[in-house]
Amino acid sequence: MNAPPALPLLAGAPLDAPLAWRAGRPISRRQYLADVDALARRLPDGDAVLAVCNDRYRFALSLGAAMQRGQFNLMPPNHTPDMVERLLGLFPRTHGLLEAGAGPHALPSLRFDDVAPGRADSVADTPCFAPDTVVAQVLTSGSTGQPTRHAKRWDLLVENLRAEAARIAHHLGRDSLAGVSLLGTVPPHHMYGFESTVLLAMLGGASFAAEKPLLPADIAEGLAQLPRPRVLVTTPFHLKTLLDAGVALPPLDLVLSATAPLSPQMAARAEAAWQAPLVEIYGCTEAGQVATRRTTEGAEWEAYDGLRLQGDGAESVVSGGHVPEPTLLADVLEVLSPTRFRLLGRSNDLINVAGKRSSLSHLNYHLNSIEGVRDGAFWLPPDAGDGSVVRLVALVVAPEVRREALLAALRDRVDAAFLPRRILRVDSLPRDPTGKLPAGRLAELAARLLAESGHA
Repeated sequence: MNAPPALPLLAGAPLDAPLAWRAGRPISRRQYLADVDALARRLPDGDAVLAVCNDRYRFALSLGAAMQRGQFNLMPPNHTPDMVERLLGLFPRTHGLLEAGAGPHALPSLRFDDVAPGRADSVADTPCFAPDTVVAQVLTSGSTGQPTRHAKRWDLLVENLRAEAARIAHHLGRDSLAGVSLLGTVPPHHMYGFESTVLLAMLGGASFAAEKPLLPADIAEGLAQLPRPRVLVTTPFHLKTLLDAGVALPPLDLVLSATAPLSPQMAARAEAAWQAPLVEIYGCTEAGQVATRRTTEGAEWEAYDGLRLQGDGAESVVSGGHVPEPTLLADVLEVLSPTRFRLLGRSNDLINVAGKRSSLSHLNYHLNSIEGVRDGAFWLPPDAGDGSVVRLVALVVAPEVRREALLAALRDRVDAAFLPRRILRVDSLPRDPTGKLPAGRLAELAARLLAESGHA
């Protein structure tokens, strides 16, 4: 039986087309391959590479160079010293690739700036890799504190990205993503940023901005430096911050959002402000990307070509396409057909208050839809075990909204059982770089604030 063919590192556009943009200047795919080769020659022996960088081009270099050396990239949720120590426990033969200002870290490291650029005129073709090559280990925070690893194979990533590229091209009304520019507010080492900026360019023919701007004015400037069609790849938190800032953006052709469901009101507001369709992506670390929806057109999600869903409620699985084994999804779904579903909430955020059920994501959606609320989240304290009813706490960034107005707005939106007993005002919530709000961080903040106020 013949072995399956090797798969190229780059696809979807000619080698002289841009892969990336830095400060408005293109970096060709041919130059990228030359830089990958130069970096690969400098990598020390080992098993894994940890790229500590926000620069999307440098992260892409780390990916390609590691593959060329038969190594894989580590993609943890953060680069804190504690996380690096835990990674070394899992992967002792790890070395770092650091950009200026990163570190020091407790692992042998090479700095990107210490590697000279490669010669583009030496590149004739793109390298290819065996389909079963493990190119990344994605680390998620485990309940025990030890990261949980998810190996990502090249063939399954390629198939996933082909499906995503076809779907995004469809939403843009194009045959392909060749010539499309991407600007991401999400880090390249998180799964969403990895797939929808780095790999969407490498395998889909698009190009990405190397920078990762977060301030609204910087996002506007970054977009202005990219040719159209332009796609903004962001999250609900970043999107809301951008809209609230009221900064005018250059013309957009599409907005992508993921990491948490977006309210229809926020989607409509974004489309009205930017005159571009907004598309949400649904996925998870275990299965990769699964489906999209244009939020203003309805609540139903459409699975990528080749994927099928089965089950219902909290026991829904996806399989087919780039998900060869049926994979349980960590969400409560209403499966309408093998390719269409509604998302009802996270299976681990369902709560019961005074005999009534809801989900924290549903409540957070309503809290954040109140005018003047810049950010907010509900927290359910642990049961005291004395038979008393545990009441919700709300943490809000809403300096101009009075408590009474917040409660009145919530009464119009949620059952009275879910009105917060305490409203804690904060300057910001402890979100991670993708805009997600880790439950542990939220609980620590809420418990500390309640203790300081004498209501623990």
